[in-house]
Amino acid sequence: MCQSCGCSIVEEEHHEVFTSLMAGNDHLAAHTRQHFDEKNIFAINLMGSPGCGKTTLLEHLSSNLQKFSVIEGDLATSKDADRLKARNIDAYQVTTGQACHLDAQMVHDALHHISLEGIQYVIIENVGNLVCPAVYDIGCHLNIAMLSTPEGDDKVEKYPVMFHSVDAVIISKTDLKEYVSFDEEKALAALFKLNPSAKVFRFDTKNPAGIDSFVAYLEEQQKQLYVSRSTV
Repeated sequence: MCQSCGCSIVEEEHHEVFTSLMAGNDHLAAHTRQHFDEKNIFAINLMGSPGCGKTTLLEHLSSNLQKFSVIEGDLATSKDADRLKARNIDAYQVTTGQACHLDAQMVHDALHHISLEGIQYVIIENVGNLVCPAVYDIGCHLNIAMLSTPEGDDKVEKYPVMFHSVDAVIISKTDLKEYVSFDEEKALAALFKLNPSAKVFRFDTKNPAGIDSFVAYLEEQQKQLYVSRSTV
């Protein structure tokens, strides 16, 4: 399992090693966020299970969102970054090997490989996983989780750390909901019990017209952040 998140550390060693690891990660994440702030770049951490539609969402955003760059995280291959580059999206692939998430160091290093000039957003597509990515601060301003209808409506209850910590949730593959018996009301009840302030968006991968409300949300969050910073 993942060496960097402590999955394979024996129990008696775990607490001390993990505490030290997280302190170093959080320090670098704060430095990365400061770097984004200095360039007026809004950074977004996009998380979710493998196959939930993260890369497809980014492909559709290319027609709706102001210019942005992407850092892609996967255990192996550059398939997702290649897909985005084919859509003229500036993207850099981080292959983690055995790590089940991106950490602050990986993101910080990746910044040297994407354009930060003249853009308003950096979107980081985290490794497909509903566990470890929720724990690691990677220097973003906004944390978003995707939940696809084929995954089932019980995932919020089963993975509470992820859904408790995010700012927004995108329910994806809504066009399949009736075929997979996804109970959206049940899923949202569990979400709002954990995270009453979470924003919810819906995304049909075959008909991305509904993406407009999500884009408006990102633009408003970006505007609010930098207006508040300018008044400090």
